Amino acid sequence: MEDTKHIKISEYDYPLPDDRIAKFPLQIRDQSKLLVYNKGNISDTHFTSLPDYLEKGELMIFNNTKVIQARLHFHKQTGALIEIFCLEPASPSDYALSFQQRGKCSWLCMIGNLKKWKDGQLTRQVDISGKNIEFTAKRGDIHGTSHWIDFEWNDDTITFADVLEAVGELPIPPYLNRDTEESDKETYQTVYSKIKGSVAAPTAGLHFTERVLKAIDDKGVDREELTLHVGAGTFKPVKSEEIKGHEMHTEYISVSRQTIDKLIKHNAKAVAVGTTSVRTLESLYYIGLIIEKNPEANQDELHVSQWIPYEKEYDITPLQAIQNIADYMERNKMEALHTSTQIIIAPGYSYNIVKKIVTNFHQPKSTLLLLVSAFLKGDWKPIYEYALSHDFRFLSYGDSSILIP
Repeated sequence: MEDTKHIKISEYDYPLPDDRIAKFPLQIRDQSKLLVYNKGNISDTHFTSLPDYLEKGELMIFNNTKVIQARLHFHKQTGALIEIFCLEPASPSDYALSFQQRGKCSWLCMIGNLKKWKDGQLTRQVDISGKNIEFTAKRGDIHGTSHWIDFEWNDDTITFADVLEAVGELPIPPYLNRDTEESDKETYQTVYSKIKGSVAAPTAGLHFTERVLKAIDDKGVDREELTLHVGAGTFKPVKSEEIKGHEMHTEYISVSRQTIDKLIKHNAKAVAVGTTSVRTLESLYYIGLIIEKNPEANQDELHVSQWIPYEKEYDITPLQAIQNIADYMERNKMEALHTSTQIIIAPGYSYNIVKKIVTNFHQPKSTLLLLVSAFLKGDWKPIYEYALSHDFRFLSYGDSSILIP
């Protein structure tokens, strides 16, 4: 573990000119470029060719999270603009329940222009389905870097989901350096997004279209979904010189019994679409490990801490770990497992479940670059040099790659 903790983030830097960051997606999603890394060989093609690099009988896992319109704007009587960025539900703490709340709910939020909001509540009039509603926000305690915000609105026929849909703004990544546009509401969602809760898209999924998904099915590849709600922490830069000083953000995951059963059927091996699917799948191994030690653990106790993969060598197989989860769900009559992960995947990490990754090109000095490096045993630089010299577009709306170690 000490070797991993002492990784210097400066070694995971590369030059990324602003004009290589895709500010908008291509008009046709699956016409993006696809870099193919196949056992050290690098080539490029178009995303529609992705099924050519999958094998019949493989299991491909997608993150079906849906980006919410998490940015809310209020004006104080002085005219000062206050931005409230909803990060995760606080009361009730369950995403689905919070979105269905009528009249009030509470969230942990980031606040823009905080110094102008000393006290008192913020109010704005909003039109929802032809009804004029008074919507208020009241500041509570500080929780780490977030603030507890109590939201209220004077109509108990309207849900919080309705409020966000009417007045929220989709939070596109800060490095795009532009305002959200109406088109982003569609283009910054995957075609298979279902479960509301993310404040950032699982961007590897943005390239998929119905025709690519059909081609994957026709190839005989099994498809399954899970949910990891992407938090704003995904954009949090590593500011410490060594990664031991970087605290990973917590993200909430939900995995159905059907997906667990499919993993067992596929010998606990999968192709992951995006780093969020990677983080969830690899976290399942450690959840199975926790259950092995404590079969009666509650779901909160199944949280995967940042450094657990590096604490020692574990002798439980991935298939045993997934079977432990299946048995746990059976004992507790659960259709879905709900817990959280803080896992950091960096060089020194041994992958357990993920055998191939579809992923975009990540920011310099980011934990996602560490994840890719760990998967390729350090061989990330040739990929990024190839992408830079072959006109690939970078980051959320950019091109993608398939990594086959």
